[in-house]
Amino acid sequence: HVQLVESGGGSVQAGGSLRLSCAASGYTYSSYCMGWFRQAPGKEREGVASIESDGRTRYTSSVEGRFTISQDSTKNILYLQMHSLKPEDTAMYYCAATPRWRVTRAQSLTPTNYDYWGQGTQVTVS
Repeated sequence: HVQLVESGGGSVQAGGSLRLSCAASGYTYSSYCMGWFRQAPGKEREGVASIESDGRTRYTSSVEGRFTISQDSTKNILYLQMHSLKPEDTAMYYCAATPRWRVTRAQSLTPTNYDYWGQGTQVTVS
């Protein structure tokens, strides 16, 4: 079965950096679109970044230029490199996967389009 396991969260000061990782297993990685999402207390889950199997990426505007999504397809690992972190980036961050045929690039930051989710990793920026 599909399994996604995030790691790399933590507490940092504003302006700092973190790199999140998501280890994926149980499916053909190249057949899926992958995304990072986040949810702050009292707020809806929002799409942060997505990457397709061909490497095309998409970012929500608030992280553009600060965050970079990437993947190592040989190891089935998804990354989110975060720089210039702000207090408003504080949230639980989730890795998610969905079959490539199910989502267009324009839809790739919408949480309801994703079938599989990790347990989340907390990022706190103070």
